[in-house]
Amino acid sequence: MSAVLDKLRFLLVDDNHHMRAIVSTILKGVGVRHVHEAIDGAEGLQILKDRQIDIAIVDFKMSPLDGVQFTQLVRNSPDSTDPFLPIIMLTGFAERHRVFEARDAGVTEIVVKPVTARSLLDRIDMVIFKPRPFIRSGDYFGPCRRRRQDPHYGGPFRRATDKGAIEL
Repeated sequence: MSAVLDKLRFLLVDDNHHMRAIVSTILKGVGVRHVHEAIDGAEGLQILKDRQIDIAIVDFKMSPLDGVQFTQLVRNSPDSTDPFLPIIMLTGFAERHRVFEARDAGVTEIVVKPVTARSLLDRIDMVIFKPRPFIRSGDYFGPCRRRRQDPHYGGPFRRATDKGAIEL
């Protein structure tokens, strides 16, 4: 994987200097050469406008612009430079409603703090080698929120790509 990582450009957005140092050290330790850092979502958005970024790693809770707002702007703003940007969210808030909030904003993957090299690298591996398709619905744009197909699902099929769906 390091042959892939040395070519990728990462954006690391976290208001905590120590967390940025930890994540940056993990990334550089596996061969990442390009890490751009920002202290909040607003600065992160400016970096996205100025530089080509391949993967963003953002903290959930920041001020004045947090990770959820950052993700919503990347996904939905008319002037977004890359609405398909893989976004990995770091969070110390692992409560179900917080995870759903991040997911529903369009976050690609979530890493719960304390961050370990393995947990972060697993999520990076997912966005590189197993990307989920993006979907657009009335109020959502982002990676497909389905993590698995339930073979016992008996409800209505809602997408043309669902096995067994009838095209109208």
